[in-house]
Amino acid sequence: MHFSTAKQFTTLPRKAVTVLGMSGVGKTTLASLLMESGWFQYSVDYRIGTRYMDEHIVDNFKREAMKNPFLRDLLRSDSIYIRSNISFDNLAPLSTYLGKPGDPAKGGIPFTEYKRRQAEHREAEIRSLQDVPEFIRRSHDIYQCEHFICDSGGSLCEVVDPDNLNDPVLKILAQSTLLLYIEGTAEHTKMLVERFRKNPKPMYYQPAFLDAKWVEYKTLNKINDDNEVDPDGFAVWGFEQLLHHRLPLYRKIAENFGYTVRMRDIPDVKTEDGFLKLVANAIEHK
Repeated sequence: MHFSTAKQFTTLPRKAVTVLGMSGVGKTTLASLLMESGWFQYSVDYRIGTRYMDEHIVDNFKREAMKNPFLRDLLRSDSIYIRSNISFDNLAPLSTYLGKPGDPAKGGIPFTEYKRRQAEHREAEIRSLQDVPEFIRRSHDIYQCEHFICDSGGSLCEVVDPDNLNDPVLKILAQSTLLLYIEGTAEHTKMLVERFRKNPKPMYYQPAFLDAKWVEYKTLNKINDDNEVDPDGFAVWGFEQLLHHRLPLYRKIAENFGYTVRMRDIPDVKTEDGFLKLVANAIEHK
């Protein structure tokens, strides 16, 4: 959705917006605020974990349960039921399944297995993003919500080509929603790195970028065997590399397909009207 004036957006009877940007810039904060005002909140990460990755996640739980004789017998006799309990605020089951590559003694998984799971996540994220138009329809027909907010994952920029105006994912999103990029600050980037150092989490990488950084990390640390890589060590180093990789991709998405607002302006948005003014300002300054 592109607009010549802010009024064209603000007077729409049914509004649909996709917020995108790095982790922690305020996407979910805005989405939750709008949900309280009657907007339908669509979380891409939640859709990934509950629709397209659910069986993979649960199967991984079962593999771990089978390592315990007590649980193994109960599982084989169908005496217990194992499921994932993902929520908008707790995506730990999805992160746990993605895992981190490296030394199995430190909780790592083989690099080939890691890449396989990464490929599963890529396909799941693409399909979840392409589901947006259908959920816009369902949000109105079933839940009678006039407006729609898509809370995209931090890795959206990794599964699209911002330079391709016919990119199948971005084209669908731009045709059905207004794309709003929340641009972070240098201080925010530093904060993300420090937060990640304290609690390293699994991430999604573009395949070619992952291969290159895996080789680079092993070379820098003089490691020959994949199983000698410290999973958390690579995760922290790779995360910082990933941040610098993603910034220009998000800027190009906003330039070619949407609009940009600043992270520093998000805390001032307290109401639906405040959000609409934020978007209107972004349109006027495009």
